Amino acid sequence: MSIRTERLSSVIKKDLGQILQRNYQPSGTFITVTQVRMTDDLSIAKVYLSVFSPNREVESVYKYIDDHQDEIRYELASKIKNQVRRIPELLFYEDDTAEYVNKIENLFSKVRKQREENNKDEE
Repeated sequence: MSIRTERLSSVIKKDLGQILQRNYQPSGTFITVTQVRMTDDLSIAKVYLSVFSPNREVESVYKYIDDHQDEIRYELASKIKNQVRRIPELLFYEDDTAEYVNKIENLFSKVRKQREENNKDEE
């Protein structure tokens, strides 16, 4: 990734986080922009979101964001219009990093237990 794409990714991440938290966050829900990946031509921004929603289903929050995608892009355009020639298309994805980390941690703990059992059996 070039410096330009990295810089634009971080600007979009910050500005989108503010837009989503201020205007598109249903009550009792916390939305975090965890990562933004830009295509090389800066035309598409893949936005990864982490949603904490104890009172409602996460899928409904993503549907709500997808339904308001044009409005979100318009608000983003008003913030970054002087930095880019063309406002990138926004694609929202669920960030499953936390689930992945938990899965890996569980695997490591299983391996540790098996090693401890094997060490006890050898003694």
